[in-house]
Amino acid sequence: MTTPAPQGIEAFYAGVTNVSDFIWGGTWNGEALIPFPPMVIVLLGVGAWIMIGLRFYPILKLGEAFAGLFKKSTSGKGEISPFAALSTALSGQVGTGNLAGVATALTLGGPGALFWMWVTALFGMALAFAEGSLAVRFRDVGPDGAYRGGPMSYIMKGLGKKWTWLAILFCLGTLFSAIATGNMIQSNSIADSITSLAPIPEWAAGLFVAAAVFVVIIGGIKSIGSVAEKVVPIMAIAYLLMALLALILNIEDLPASFGLIFSSAFTGTAATGGFLGAGVMMAIRAGVARGLFSNEAGQGSTPMAHAVAQTDDPARQGRFAMMGTFIDTMIICTMTGLVMLTVQGAFPAGDGVVEHVWNSDLRGFEMTLAAYSAVFPQVLFGATTIGGLVASVALILFVFTTLLTWSYYGERAATHLFGQRVAIPWRLLWVGMIFVGSFQQIEFVWRMGDISNAAMALPNLVALAALSGVVFALARGDKTAGKDHVD
Repeated sequence: MTTPAPQGIEAFYAGVTNVSDFIWGGTWNGEALIPFPPMVIVLLGVGAWIMIGLRFYPILKLGEAFAGLFKKSTSGKGEISPFAALSTALSGQVGTGNLAGVATALTLGGPGALFWMWVTALFGMALAFAEGSLAVRFRDVGPDGAYRGGPMSYIMKGLGKKWTWLAILFCLGTLFSAIATGNMIQSNSIADSITSLAPIPEWAAGLFVAAAVFVVIIGGIKSIGSVAEKVVPIMAIAYLLMALLALILNIEDLPASFGLIFSSAFTGTAATGGFLGAGVMMAIRAGVARGLFSNEAGQGSTPMAHAVAQTDDPARQGRFAMMGTFIDTMIICTMTGLVMLTVQGAFPAGDGVVEHVWNSDLRGFEMTLAAYSAVFPQVLFGATTIGGLVASVALILFVFTTLLTWSYYGERAATHLFGQRVAIPWRLLWVGMIFVGSFQQIEFVWRMGDISNAAMALPNLVALAALSGVVFALARGDKTAGKDHVD
């Protein structure tokens, strides 16, 4: 007896799932159509091209990039300091993907997914340098005298009017991605975290978060940057210290965790506990997809923040941009993944228990929460542990700052398409969507998020490839490389 084809809304959901699976896995209805996922080929291909063209500049200059954090900013025009621009970009990068996204990657692809997240980040550093340097080189000055930029600007000014269609496609993809991944996924996650700590309904949590976000974003990018440069460093350092302590307390299992990451990256992962097993291709797909969701390299979002930095040196801001990718994935995501692979406990799996949470029956942020609760089990009140409290607070802060920054990214796309008059209506729409997203079933939105990320990234990657020669010249110190195409 054949299974009836899905109808109505189920058919729509199935179609979205198939599109997402094809983009990131090369499959349709669960069957492989092509041997390699299209988005993996494009993302890593353009990243490799730029990395080689830069002669591995992002890796060789990483130390210099970090040293630049402690150097006094050089004079330059812009809206916020270079460090505030980095903090703003990081506030958009560091979010649900660093906690729930890493857990999802391990669930789908096994420990090997973490290795492919690293690969994505290394090539992503080249993409991020290109984005950050081009954003400063080809930024605009609005009628109000304020600086702004991003892929839509370096497409129009760097490539010319004949590429207008590409800028429009990027802006449409940005609006799509802002609502799906920058807003609804984030608002749902933060509402769940708040309700786990306080006995209030999700809609009330959503209303509170929407109001807090509105207070910040109504002041525009200067207000967002001011909050980001104060909150982001503190929250990132505090989270990393907690993760480091968790690993120290379980250090005997740490070597085995690294061995598992490297072995399963190339051989797949056998089914154990509640984990269903995963092949090498699934590890690659999960690692690249979740890596992009987390660090946004090549997606085109972070250059909108770096474009407003007070600097006249495109390469310097490009180094800040690539440093953001390194911090997000190579440090924060890695620490989260190692905690889930290393921490010992008793986690549910079928009718029994397993020692490590990654191969349990838990999914998403529940995995992260359970790992930290196991290593810091002291109960504070009710059923909340110290570890659970700290993880939940970390998620709340990560997601709150992401909501701030992505509101600006969506605004840049909206104002490029429809003019500056839509800025305030967009901000009001943004806080309204936070409230709506806080109490929605979010599984479907994750699939939409994967599609929207690709819709945003593809036009940007085309632009980066077309402007790669300019990127190489900027890295060599030519601050005015490339031709300016004026209206």
